[in-house]
Amino acid sequence: MKVVDLFAGCGGLSLGFIKAGYKIEKAIEFDPIIANTYQKNHPYVQVIVDDIKNIDKSGAFSFGDADVIIGGPPCQGFSMAGARIRNGFIDDPRNYLFKHYFNVVKAVKPKVFVMENVKGMLTMQNGKIFEEIQNTFSNAELLGGSPYHLYHQIVKAVDFGIPQKRERLIIIGTTLENIDFEKLWDKTKEEMKIEIPSYFDSVSVQDAIGNLSTVSVDGYIPNPSPQTEYERYLSCDAETIANHIQSKHSVTAVERMKQIDSGENYTVLNEQINSVHSGSYGRLCWDEQASTITTRFDTPAGGRFIHPKENRTLTPREAARLQSFPDDFVFFGDKRSISRQIGNAVPPKVSYFLARLIENILVEELR
Repeated sequence: MKVVDLFAGCGGLSLGFIKAGYKIEKAIEFDPIIANTYQKNHPYVQVIVDDIKNIDKSGAFSFGDADVIIGGPPCQGFSMAGARIRNGFIDDPRNYLFKHYFNVVKAVKPKVFVMENVKGMLTMQNGKIFEEIQNTFSNAELLGGSPYHLYHQIVKAVDFGIPQKRERLIIIGTTLENIDFEKLWDKTKEEMKIEIPSYFDSVSVQDAIGNLSTVSVDGYIPNPSPQTEYERYLSCDAETIANHIQSKHSVTAVERMKQIDSGENYTVLNEQINSVHSGSYGRLCWDEQASTITTRFDTPAGGRFIHPKENRTLTPREAARLQSFPDDFVFFGDKRSISRQIGNAVPPKVSYFLARLIENILVEELR
């Protein structure tokens, strides 16, 4: 099955589809540094580094280029109700990323598309935004007489054996009518349980990163022996693994971290901490799941990202483990870019499930 990944990032969504046997034909990523990480980890994929607006207008995509389109377009203009009523949702200038995602789907006409976004999209503007998305993709006139039927699910990472309390909205569009989406969802889960019995088991922070040794200056450490099923699932055969390097913290930040025990945060400090994050200076617990890994996991004030035992924030390798990236996946770029790559990614364990789910949807289509 041929796949096109729009808004590809470093490739978290692609990873699951590749593991399931799909072929990623093209990946579109605007940021050249992030695109470099994608390309080096997926050398056989054609990575196009450009704004999707230019890709759309260039005619780079045509009918039949892909069986599946995946990606999560940011939707900054969704709150502009006035503009939406006046000119139609698709014409809101701030929604151009969604608009071009839609245009690529319209041009290629894949059998299925997958759209990932924040779960709040379901309730924004009293549900009108999500309703508008449904109306757009189910509009036969806009799609040359071949509308899509949309199904959606709030996906909780912890339910997929990922040690992180991340929740996202997954929208799946298919040309197939009247599929029993819930039944296919459960069927996929049962099939995967037979193949990988521990896949959906609860995983703690310690289960995920407990075997990682002391950080190194260059981020490379000897490949540790896996101690848990989760570590085994993500392990590789390489002699070393990368990106296990810590952030440089100020003396003040380290002194603060020393005062914080497992499960505590800035509220135990006898000083005023200016942060918009309620979990600021929070220390992770070994026996619990982490909070959502964001692009600021390397910053003490960014949330609950302090190591359970050490006085430092998570390393990129640790954050990648909590996101379910395999150990042989290497992140390239500066500290800020790598944090963005990991924090913005779809967890590969979720994307692998979605790839398997779509297999089952496509089987229904062939019947």
